[in-house]
Amino acid sequence: MLVSVASAMEWLPDKVTRMTEDEPRRATFRAVADEVRTRIQRGTYAPGAKLPTEGELADEIGTNRGTAAQALRLLASEGLIDKSRRGMFVHRIVKKIVRDSTSRYVRARREEGQARGAFEAEIRGLGMTPSSITTTQHAQPPAWVADLLGVDGNDVSTLARVRRMLADDVPVQLATSYLPLAIAEGTRLEEIDTGPGGSKSRLAELGHPQATITEEIDVRPPTAEEVGALDMREDQRVYEIAHIGRTEDGRAVEVTVHVLPTHLWRLSYSWPLGPTH
Repeated sequence: MLVSVASAMEWLPDKVTRMTEDEPRRATFRAVADEVRTRIQRGTYAPGAKLPTEGELADEIGTNRGTAAQALRLLASEGLIDKSRRGMFVHRIVKKIVRDSTSRYVRARREEGQARGAFEAEIRGLGMTPSSITTTQHAQPPAWVADLLGVDGNDVSTLARVRRMLADDVPVQLATSYLPLAIAEGTRLEEIDTGPGGSKSRLAELGHPQATITEEIDVRPPTAEEVGALDMREDQRVYEIAHIGRTEDGRAVEVTVHVLPTHLWRLSYSWPLGPTH
C-alpha cells in the first residue's frame, strides 16, 4: 500500500526535506539513495527482498520517477541491489565479507572445523555456507608467475588450481593458484579436495612450509569473463590480489591470483609494532 506524500516526508532525511527547486537534482537522487541504503542496512528491506518499483518509490518519497530511477541505479552500481526482468531486489549479501589477512593463513585457523583452507574457514566464521567449483590442470604459467616460482615460462611447468568460490550460493571470489609441477605432480595437490587446511597444509607436509606471505593489491574493472562468473556489472570494480607464499629460505612455492568484487569484500590487515616504533 502506498503512503501519502505528506506521511512519506516524515521519515525522509533532512537533506531531502530541505531540498528547494534551486538545489541540484543530483543531490536529490543521492539523498533518496541514502534513505533506501539505510533501510537496507537496517533490515527494513531484507537481503533478497523485492524493492518497490521506481514509480512506487517516487510516490512514497514525493519525488519524480526519474530521480528514483537515478537513486536505484546508484545503489545497483554499489552492489546493494540487483535488477532483473522480475524487478529490483536487495542483494543477498549486504554486509561486506571481511578478509582478515592477519590471521587467515595461520594453520590452526585455516584447518578449523576441517575447513579446506582459509576461505572456507572465514566464510563459516561469518555464519555463511562456503562452497567452490574447482578444476586442476597442468599449465604453462604467465611469465611473471614463472619468474616468481623459478620455473620455465615457456613450458607446462605448474599445476594450476582454478576455483570459483561462493558464500551462501553467491559467487564472491575467483582464485587461480600456481604451484611448481616439480613439487605438486602426483600428490594430493592435484586432487579437487586437498584435505583440511588446503594446499598450504599439503605443501608443508611435502617439506615446503610457507614462512612469508606477500600480497600485492590492485583495483580494476572486471573482465567480461569475471562479470559473468561473479554476477557483476561492468561498471563495478574488483580487487586483484597477487598472493605469493615463500618458504624460510625465500623460495616461492605458491602464487595465487584472487579476484574479489569490491562491493562484497573489505580487506583487513594488522601488524604488531615493537616498542621502538
